[in-house]
Amino acid sequence: MVWLILTMVVVGLAVSAPTVWAARRLGARMGAMDTAPIEGQVKMHARPVPNTGGVGIYLGIVLPLTLGLIGAWVLNPGDLSGLAGVGEHLEGVRSMTPLALAFIGALTALHVVGLIDDRRPLGPWVKMTVMAVVALVVAWPSAGMDTRLLTLLDGRVGGAWLSVLVTVVWFVAVTNAFNFIDNMDGLCAGVAAVAGACFLAAALIGGQWFVAGTLALVVGSCLGFLVFNFPPARVFMGDGGSLVVGFCMAFLTTRTTYLPEGDAAGDWRWYGVLMPVVVLAIPLYDLVSVTLVRVSQGKSPFVGDLQHFSHRLVRRGLSKRAAVLVIYGFTLVTGLAGVLLASVDAWQAAVLGAQVAALLGVLAVLELRTRGDTGDGRGLGA
Repeated sequence: MVWLILTMVVVGLAVSAPTVWAARRLGARMGAMDTAPIEGQVKMHARPVPNTGGVGIYLGIVLPLTLGLIGAWVLNPGDLSGLAGVGEHLEGVRSMTPLALAFIGALTALHVVGLIDDRRPLGPWVKMTVMAVVALVVAWPSAGMDTRLLTLLDGRVGGAWLSVLVTVVWFVAVTNAFNFIDNMDGLCAGVAAVAGACFLAAALIGGQWFVAGTLALVVGSCLGFLVFNFPPARVFMGDGGSLVVGFCMAFLTTRTTYLPEGDAAGDWRWYGVLMPVVVLAIPLYDLVSVTLVRVSQGKSPFVGDLQHFSHRLVRRGLSKRAAVLVIYGFTLVTGLAGVLLASVDAWQAAVLGAQVAALLGVLAVLELRTRGDTGDGRGLGA
């Protein structure tokens, strides 16, 4: 089963890459290039690059997933006798259909909103509202659609309502984090591929085949897009892609179980629930840091500029490609720590947490204590 799941990476890539190529050609023909900055926004110099690549990412995930669901209902276990172990999981896939349809519907809604925004900017609050509504729908406690982070709160203070609130905040934060980090060629898709691979490893270790298969499609779709987006980019994903990628990361992390049963005494490794935060520490660092920089300057945190983590690395002497690769590396470091988090003892988890906290702390001190222009003529450090 593991090898079958891993082939989904190839499937996602095989669908995404040619679709991105076609979307790029169509976008160039239609003049669907990156939009001009809205009032107060600062963007890099415009390049004649289509921003339609998100279509390929979306179809690389949704098309195989939809065909897989159809196949699960059309085929019988006996039809899959040649694929060892697949037939026995057919009923499990069928049971996931309501949730899978909700996932596909949510992706479609965000993809459409992103495509519209790529042509005519809708403004941050419209997109935030859509993110929150979509998150609330999939997080609402109901039969077959209970997608929440902290189900361990059930029966305790706050109960399901606090769990839903935390989940909606998580969805909005992660979706925005990937929307924010889509600010340099190859960055968003590459970070998503690295983080997605770490989540995929965790899902495979836990035997969560549906989540693992979907993550494999996400990783493959991002890799297929990177064929055309790695610096120098020949196509951008636009919001039609970044919102999809961010939502996938948020949704699939809430569907992964991070709390394996402990010893005979019934102990639970509660800290496993922090695994998504650890894996996504770098995108979240960018989200938090650029928000703090903008707010400290009296600006709206939702109006784009050139003050992201990647831009700050470039202003400290790295090339754009080097900055992207460095962020890939940081994401891999935190991601590997996250994969191990739920399978270690408490003291070992504390060491992994300290490692990630130290990495982020060193980055913050380095940025604060070295000079780097913020993109508006001001320095970041002393």
